[in-house]
Amino acid sequence: MKKEMTIVYDVHNGLYINLTNRCPCACTFCLRQTMDHVGNSGGLWLEHEPSYEEITAAIDGCDLDKYSEVVFCGFGEPTERLDMLLRTAQYIKSKCPELEIRINTNGLGDLVNGEPIADRLSGLIDVVSISLNTPNAEEYLRLTRSKFGEQSFDAMIRFAKDCVKTVPEV
Repeated sequence: MKKEMTIVYDVHNGLYINLTNRCPCACTFCLRQTMDHVGNSGGLWLEHEPSYEEITAAIDGCDLDKYSEVVFCGFGEPTERLDMLLRTAQYIKSKCPELEIRINTNGLGDLVNGEPIADRLSGLIDVVSISLNTPNAEEYLRLTRSKFGEQSFDAMIRFAKDCVKTVPEV
């Protein structure tokens, strides 16, 4: 029997979107190290990365008016699928322009995508929440175990500074 994938799920007043299970980190504190769900989400380990059609169908199955925000956050780093994230954000904005869209990120999207990405968020993403975690590079690497190594902390800080210029709230 095929297991149902959880693409969208509720947390408080937010609709959360689970785009991928890929992540460049293996954080020591990450929920996915100890569980397979968040609240009543159902299993968040995806059997495949959902297509645009699967994502929009899941969104269309929800009453967007009941949410205060849409959050790209699941069991992976949402910027691993940046093009899909932006396309989905554009879809949500076309349906409900006043609905706030947030990304929960480790801040390594520039490294993941091989180029600065903050400018691409402008006009689609209202809030970027970045997991800073520690005040220095050494401790950051110890906690996040980023595959990008020592450059990760500075890249995350640079991404945060770039987002301040292009996104209403960071």
